[in-house]
Amino acid sequence: MQLYNSATHKKEEFTTHTPGHVEMYTCGPTVYHFAHIGNLRSYIMEDVLEKFLRWSGYDVNRVMNITDVGHLASDADTGEDKMLKGAKREHKTVMEIAQYYTDAFFSDCEKLNIKRPDVVQPATGLIDDFIKIVSGLLDKGYAYVAGGNVYFDSSKLERYYVFNDHDEEDLAVGVREGVEEDTNKRNKNDFVLWFTKSKFEDQALKWDSPWGVGYPGWHIECSGISLKYNGEYLDLHCGGIDNAFPHHTNEIAQSESYIGHPWCKQWFHVHHLNTSTGKMSKSKGEFLTVSLLEEKGYDPLVYRFFCLQSHYRKGLVFTWENLDNAQGAYNKLINKIAALKPENGPVDEAVLAEYKEKFNQQVGNDLNTSMGVTALYDALKAKTNDATKLAILDCYDQVLSLSLLQKGEEKRRELAAQAKAHASAGYTVTGEGDPEIDKLVLARGEAKKAKNFAEADRLRDELKAMGVEITDIPGGATWKRV
Repeated sequence: MQLYNSATHKKEEFTTHTPGHVEMYTCGPTVYHFAHIGNLRSYIMEDVLEKFLRWSGYDVNRVMNITDVGHLASDADTGEDKMLKGAKREHKTVMEIAQYYTDAFFSDCEKLNIKRPDVVQPATGLIDDFIKIVSGLLDKGYAYVAGGNVYFDSSKLERYYVFNDHDEEDLAVGVREGVEEDTNKRNKNDFVLWFTKSKFEDQALKWDSPWGVGYPGWHIECSGISLKYNGEYLDLHCGGIDNAFPHHTNEIAQSESYIGHPWCKQWFHVHHLNTSTGKMSKSKGEFLTVSLLEEKGYDPLVYRFFCLQSHYRKGLVFTWENLDNAQGAYNKLINKIAALKPENGPVDEAVLAEYKEKFNQQVGNDLNTSMGVTALYDALKAKTNDATKLAILDCYDQVLSLSLLQKGEEKRRELAAQAKAHASAGYTVTGEGDPEIDKLVLARGEAKKAKNFAEADRLRDELKAMGVEITDIPGGATWKRV
């Protein structure tokens, strides 16, 4: 598999420290509010990546954190703790907020067919591990205590900016909008490993430490959780592109300084979901959730399909019109699958192997999910029997997770029930097995029965424009493409 590496800025052959086994880490949610669909785009693409690796024969151990302490509002080291902010907003304890929104997050994931990682670890469960790492960094000379807090000393690194070469003036503390100067820092890129003193004194969660009662910085949790469950050699680290700096940059700094060798070779970053006004974010107030999509009548898998139509390294623009287009395409795809006859076999194993290799080449080129979606239509057009087409689609859906065969079977049963009902009412449709055409022909029959001849003529003209010829027969109609 070829995969773009954010650390080297190029596509590379994917390799692992242990052949055949992938240690994979995913930055999880900060559970102070519902995840918006922009957040969930990253988890969808990471899910596809994990499933493609498994489909390709790798054994995968995927680990994800749950940030339930220490994530400050600026994503750096300033501002209010997001968990405390959520607790105040809803008049609940921080742990009540954390549990509620953790459950909500995984409920959304289930609706989107996102597999739960093998290990899910809340940050509050590994405080002793974080303290051990901070102590180790102090012992090695990579950290210092100032003003009651423990800071990582970025001046000790030969290279701090891993993902991009930044203009130092642009990153100067006090120059960037929204960043306030921390006078305890020796260098502007230093960051907090452990807080005992902060801008606010009502922090809800605090623990004893060698430096006083306090709580961990945000960045230390991912290093600690990954080192515990993935080991010292991480093959693949995933997250949204907004995490590349400072979060992932700081993870690399502290992890490699602590263990004394390179930590993670491959970095996978998913780009933003944008609206007409820019990047979707909770800080803007209004944001879109899976529940809102459902309230508006959308199957959450339509949103997954929408995301798969675009490459993960391109910004994706969300509009309701774009989602409607995705819904129409997804429904048509399901209708085409419903028209296939499962009993039309046996499966041609040679054709199945041929199409599996095509999919491997297409999606294996930097997780090209848009080509993966195209492959579904290629499978439907394959010169083979329906049983083989269904086997190919099932093979592809092990990676894409669009519930294609399940939805197709549900549609097939729905149409069979409709046909039975219409037959009992004295009107049957016989055609070439396209549910969409059958539905229009039935609607035309119902219009004629109701003596709504204008509507019947309109439907006949619509079908004619689609290349469909209708022949009325006693008790129903037949149709064929011409």
